[in-house]
Amino acid sequence: MAGVSRKPIVGVMGSGTDPHLDKANAVGALLAALDVHLLTGAGRGVMTSVSRAFAEAPERKGLILGILPAQPGDDSCKPPSGYPNPWVEIPIRTHLPLSGERGQEALSRNHINVLSPDVIVVLPGAAGTASEAALALRYQRPIVAFLGRDEMPALPKGIPATTDLEVLRRFILGHLAKL
Repeated sequence: MAGVSRKPIVGVMGSGTDPHLDKANAVGALLAALDVHLLTGAGRGVMTSVSRAFAEAPERKGLILGILPAQPGDDSCKPPSGYPNPWVEIPIRTHLPLSGERGQEALSRNHINVLSPDVIVVLPGAAGTASEAALALRYQRPIVAFLGRDEMPALPKGIPATTDLEVLRRFILGHLAKL
């Protein structure tokens, strides 16, 4: 439709168990102020904490999208317990059950997690986060890590990392300006 523009999407990837509140709160508030939609894997940990910070920001204008995994062997594609977290406003169901160390395999929702956003921000995480970061490199997606290299030793080489929120903001805006 002529004249209609879409709001950019920023994906945040990180731990499914540890909330990393300081980083997630800062990133959630930053993204809310940038007039973007937030996309996560819809689970716990960083996914919940960044979504809460985004939702609670008074200036936020975007929505919270969550890509849900399916339970292995469940033909109804019901998500596992804990999915989506309570902050997800638009849950996107998949038939894809794999994650973690199997996050780069064809039956992982991680492919959707990294192909859907316009820019990806990585917060500290484990094997699942590292697999999303590796997929982002494979698919040549704009990606930046908001962490110190020692916080995630498995972060693939070639991904810029910063602990400076202003550097993160400039990275995101620079890539969104190219849309």
